Amino acid sequence: MPTQVLSRAQSSVHETITKKIIDAIEAGVGKARMPWHSPGRPIGIPINATTYAHYRGVNILLLWMAAMAKSYPTGEWASYKQWQERDAQVRKGEQGTLIIFYKQIEVTPLEDADPEYHAEYRYFAKASWVFNAAQIDGYEPVDADELLGKFDKHEAAEGFVGLSGAKVEHGFAQACYRRDRDLIEMPQPEWFMDSCTSTAAESYYAVLLHELTHWTGAEHRLNREFGNRFGDYAYAMEELVAELGSAFLSAELGISSELRDDHAMYIGSWLEVLRKDNRAIFTAASMAQEAFAYLTAKAEKNERVAASTP
Repeated sequence: MPTQVLSRAQSSVHETITKKIIDAIEAGVGKARMPWHSPGRPIGIPINATTYAHYRGVNILLLWMAAMAKSYPTGEWASYKQWQERDAQVRKGEQGTLIIFYKQIEVTPLEDADPEYHAEYRYFAKASWVFNAAQIDGYEPVDADELLGKFDKHEAAEGFVGLSGAKVEHGFAQACYRRDRDLIEMPQPEWFMDSCTSTAAESYYAVLLHELTHWTGAEHRLNREFGNRFGDYAYAMEELVAELGSAFLSAELGISSELRDDHAMYIGSWLEVLRKDNRAIFTAASMAQEAFAYLTAKAEKNERVAASTP
């Protein structure tokens, strides 16, 4: 594992971003809705308008929060310089959104270093500011439907879970991942109800993806630590990872959802985790991104195998 060395200035970047997320969570507690769940149709994982690469980890949350706050209709972002390279211009008076990236620097070994010496790396946090396509003149944003993909989002979610290989059983009074049985237990789909912002099907798949993210943490998969007691640090961290994973997957598959009412209880634990450790949100976002990548790769692999089977 590379050694991460942070200066006070770099640490302050983490503190600033963490505070933004804490403030956003606190603002949503009364409505039992987290800021990374769009109240309307999602616009997918934020994408860079010049490289077409998806933003990753905690930057997804930061850009979703900014898009919600300003009601931006697009998920395209780029830096001031990148927009200029596209012959587009940030409008006067527009404010950028803070994101963070890591620059890797190899530690230079001493001249008399052991010949078996393995290079070590340090990661330095860097702040950057990006602007949404809605803040730009001279550029036509991509239609949100193009970012989501042309598919029936409910069928896509069902197919994705099936391709993951996870075992799912229905008819239970609550949703949970049973680590002892390596099994996801779910209520019957028809037991879910519509809400003012979500259909019953949308809520069902958001819950299922939350539990599917828990499933990735098993010892023989990503080997993520699970908490043993409700409210302890590890439990709260795992719940945060699972909900972020559900949010990432929901955006990728085109699902929007009102947050479940019982998650209002978890918000207090999440806030406590963040206040104890200002890097907790970065760690959780990184783990959720890892789960997202694991599930996506597994689904793609199983789909290829199925297509090649006579």
